[in-house]
Amino acid sequence: MANHSPQPDLDDDVAMTASRGLVLFLILALSAALALVAINTPLEQDRLAALAMPNIELSGVANPVTAVLLNFRGYDTLLEVAVLFLAVVGIWSMARHARVWVKPSDDDPVLLIFAQLFLPLAVVVAAYLFWLGADLPGGAFQGGAILGGMGVLWVAAAIWLPTRWPPRRLQSWLRLLLSLGLLAFTAVSLFTLLRGDNLLQYPFAWAKTLIIIIESAAVLSIGATLTLLFIGGFPKQREDQERKIDD
Repeated sequence: MANHSPQPDLDDDVAMTASRGLVLFLILALSAALALVAINTPLEQDRLAALAMPNIELSGVANPVTAVLLNFRGYDTLLEVAVLFLAVVGIWSMARHARVWVKPSDDDPVLLIFAQLFLPLAVVVAAYLFWLGADLPGGAFQGGAILGGMGVLWVAAAIWLPTRWPPRRLQSWLRLLLSLGLLAFTAVSLFTLLRGDNLLQYPFAWAKTLIIIIESAAVLSIGATLTLLFIGGFPKQREDQERKIDD
């Protein structure tokens, strides 16, 4: 059987171009500006907990952190989910063929078996953290981080080696999975506006249900996003390579 393993020196796109240099400069400038704002922000500010606790019953959840992130300051979390989505879009736009290369793990059975056994446990823990977030510390970001870590482990163990772009029939599902959290947030935002309320101002009777809808979508998209950010992109595949793989 012929070996069709990817060749990093032929397929990987890691060259520094003018556009990538400009993006890197803008990222560093934005990071420096945010650092200056954080350093110069007075510490004697009203804490959100003191403002959230008297109104916790109106949020639909018992955890003040979840109440702030997904109700009282829901638009902040909407932007955070959008940033994660745009990070993947940025990588695929600027360096879609640059990725982390990993070696097959046939010679490391411990890592391979651990990754296979850890998957069902990671799914259960992620689901538990997601559901726990309504009343105790947890939520979509914690659950999504667990799923993302599982995805990274699978790639590092070479259980799943993304050596080419998925087939076209799967690309639409992959994009839908990545945008699921943002789509759910947007749909809920439109729902509140159509009711005549303010942006993400949930009706009391619907508050917990809408928060669960947002978090259930976000936990999946966050996990997929973190995994794909680790991968970076997919290597180029010449037409003759694709023919050999398909054969």
